[in-house]
Amino acid sequence: MARVLLFGRFADLAGWREKTIEVATLGDLRALLSSDPLLAEALAGPSVQIAVDKVLVRGDVALTALSEVAFLPPMSGG
Repeated sequence: MARVLLFGRFADLAGWREKTIEVATLGDLRALLSSDPLLAEALAGPSVQIAVDKVLVRGDVALTALSEVAFLPPMSGG
């Protein structure tokens, strides 16, 4: 199980900020989250960053039972 954290607009769209989800890879998690079309579209944005265990990642990575996955919306402001 991975601890999944959503921030900002992502949390608003999903209706939750933190959830424990059983998945083996980040790709599996993204596929599961894509069941919500609005959330899937938001997460597919080019400026979205994903951190696994506080390290930014790209592509698919394996998750463990202790993994923390954070979906970070684009930063804005000055």
